[in-house]
Amino acid sequence: MSNPRPEQDALQNGYFLDLVLGSEDVEAFLSDLAAFSAESLSHPNAPVFCGITVLRRKKSATAASSDQRARIMDELQSTFEGPCLTAMDKLTSVLVPDLLREHRWPGYVEAAADQGLRSIMSVPLLVEGDTRAALNLYSERTFAFDGEDVERAEVFASHAAKSLRLALKIAQLSDARNDLAAAMQSRTVIDLAVGAIMAQNSCSQDEAFTILRTASSNRNIKLRALAQSIIAAVSSGKVTTHFEE
Repeated sequence: MSNPRPEQDALQNGYFLDLVLGSEDVEAFLSDLAAFSAESLSHPNAPVFCGITVLRRKKSATAASSDQRARIMDELQSTFEGPCLTAMDKLTSVLVPDLLREHRWPGYVEAAADQGLRSIMSVPLLVEGDTRAALNLYSERTFAFDGEDVERAEVFASHAAKSLRLALKIAQLSDARNDLAAAMQSRTVIDLAVGAIMAQNSCSQDEAFTILRTASSNRNIKLRALAQSIIAAVSSGKVTTHFEE
């Protein structure tokens, strides 16, 4: 019998790409990915619940889950040291066969014991730079994940990580574009205010900007806010910035 994995991997990669292209932002992508992960890694009579946690520099933690209990378990893992953070730090899969017999994270175990989930597997998602991420799988059964399940989850996670890197890169480019648009808008307001000062004082552009900056400092008002007040005083129109999308 031929090995079906290459065909399965191709289908999964295509679906991962569809998730990225069909999502409005990283949060929406992670929600779709959590649901797809739970569906893909569950056994017919043994459902798996999934949570995904992403930690990015200078941004709050981003998490998504396939159901309410997985969300609660992931929130607890952001509060207490647990298998998720351990998987992220050590870049290796972490298995908890029986939560009630686990001694590595007493605070997490105590807080999570009432959720009715007994087995946990956390698999790191290898992304770039300072970003860390993990795929967290939960089951109501003890010893729910065997060696084959771990291998399957790790292969799945390797494909998921590629799509996550793409989603994060798109989000980074979108943030950069928005920052550029905001900077251009701010620059336009300041330039218009400088022009108004030049007209009123018959001075050069550099001299007008110095007047604006000095007034901003003396009044303890941000440069853009002061520029906006100047424009409002000389024009009733709305300031817009024209650039190609």
